[in-house]
Amino acid sequence: MDDRPVTHTRRRADVTGALLVGGVEKRELFLAEYDPVWADLYSTHEARVRSAIGNIAEAVEHIGSTSVPGLAAKPIIDVLVTVPDITAEEDYLHPLLASGYVLRVREPGHRLVRTEQRDVHIHILEPDDPAADDYLLLRDHLRTVPEDRHLYEATKRDLMTREWSDMNAYAEAKTSVIEEIKERARSSRTAS
Repeated sequence: MDDRPVTHTRRRADVTGALLVGGVEKRELFLAEYDPVWADLYSTHEARVRSAIGNIAEAVEHIGSTSVPGLAAKPIIDVLVTVPDITAEEDYLHPLLASGYVLRVREPGHRLVRTEQRDVHIHILEPDDPAADDYLLLRDHLRTVPEDRHLYEATKRDLMTREWSDMNAYAEAKTSVIEEIKERARSSRTAS
């Protein structure tokens, strides 16, 4: 485990251009019924991430559909890792690549590494990035509100009946329903 102290240096501007390593990929998309093994797979990768980058990881969270018991999902484990400075790639990206993950996306404010088998996606953001909060907001809401969990699953099942050029096109097609659910989740959060 990396026990180097986290140093807080003056943050650099993330001048990274958007890079999709390997270009657009056409993949077979399908939904699997919820599998409790997904939580175990997440735990394995959480340990692997923490071993690779130690306390540079401010948080490691299971996100996405596989993190919601009872929700059918593409069997891809999504993991959120927050780091203090996304531009300090030497602190987190290089060790993750050395531990066997492969870079897929490098864009301003976000990095994504994955397994060679493409069954685990590690999303790397800074803790104050609104997208980090959105991932957790959606996950927690879907875990506790069956109506929205059913709506989301029905939407995904409908979208699976269509042909997609790549996973990004499929993900984009879900955006309006996700935004609708997140809006209800935000309203519930402020009402509490």
